Amino acid sequence: MSETMKNKVAIITGSSRGIGRATAELLGEKGASVVINYAGNKSKADEAVVYIEKVGGKAIAVQGDMSKVQDIKNLFAEAKNKFGKIDIVINCPGTFVMKPIVEITEEEFDKVFNLNSRGTFFVLQQAAKHISDGGSIINLSSGATVASGPGSGVYAASKAAAEQMITVLAKELAPRKITVNTVSPGPTETDGLVLPPQIIEKMIQMTPLGRLGQPRDVANVIAFLVSDEGHWVTAQNYRANGGIV
Repeated sequence: MSETMKNKVAIITGSSRGIGRATAELLGEKGASVVINYAGNKSKADEAVVYIEKVGGKAIAVQGDMSKVQDIKNLFAEAKNKFGKIDIVINCPGTFVMKPIVEITEEEFDKVFNLNSRGTFFVLQQAAKHISDGGSIINLSSGATVASGPGSGVYAASKAAAEQMITVLAKELAPRKITVNTVSPGPTETDGLVLPPQIIEKMIQMTPLGRLGQPRDVANVIAFLVSDEGHWVTAQNYRANGGIV
């Protein structure tokens, strides 16, 4: 354990798997106390807790649906009850529906926006209320807000809305020396990347660095932004995508 984040407390939503989990484990390796949030996969969240404790860190797992305001409030309350403060908030959950706009149902639209936009807003609201001065907030967006490929209309719009929230919140919290940034991954190899092999191969061909991203690639960018070394960066959108433009 490097202890570069010793005495820091981080909430990471949606961190039982994928980029969220990679980030939780990395911050745990660096000495942070980590609050791992999960919606339904308790066993995966518990695995992350065990890993962080094994490398010398501290962690707890807290269940909560980040599309529900009361669950969001409970998450922040449990974090402060356990660790006494919150220094870092990283918002990672997301859901998507890949369909042409003409085929999207009202239920599908609401599902995506309830988590990716509405849920993000209230996570950011709780972060602003509870985070310590000098802290850091990160929201995970997506390269889809720039690529705007067919079928991504609802997903890209929901993530783009959250990007605007981050820009505004960065200015609102700047007097408290709190940094607020977006990280937008490109195609990343997680269990959420469920696409036909030919589509994945096309994504690799589009990426100048010639491969899919790995969760730890994105976690490294997030870890920099929430570190003391990254504290001059705020109101930015870091595109961790292997060079896709």
